[in-house]
Amino acid sequence: MLRGLATISLFADNLPAAVTWYSELLGIEPYFVRPVEGPTAYAEFRIGDHQHELGIIDSRYRPHPAASGASGAVVYWHVDDAHAAYADLLARGAREHEAPVDREAGFVTASVLDPFGNILGVMYNPHYLDMLGTRNPALRSRADD
Repeated sequence: MLRGLATISLFADNLPAAVTWYSELLGIEPYFVRPVEGPTAYAEFRIGDHQHELGIIDSRYRPHPAASGASGAVVYWHVDDAHAAYADLLARGAREHEAPVDREAGFVTASVLDPFGNILGVMYNPHYLDMLGTRNPALRSRADD
């Protein structure tokens, strides 16, 4: 039934600031912005090995009221070094949600609250790297070299 990640949607009261923050974090500009003219309501990035979509939506279009604290699913993005990624996110103005946890079998997870109140998870996931290696060895992490 579930075949893969299609789009992650985050909300921001200050969409221009969120687009700038994520552009700097990801090192790319959004590839899709709507509307084309006038104030932006939605911006989308394609990121990572599988070009997953990360959408930032103006909070005016939130389908439900915002929670008073951090809530919802934690989506973990694979990174080559979860401790370093976590420290980098904090240096960029994110706040601690869950400090890095070294888990069994080499997994490491951490999460932050971005400056707009969204939970952003990072994870070192050996399984992710194994899957990349079976599809295309050239995509394996440089950390494995």
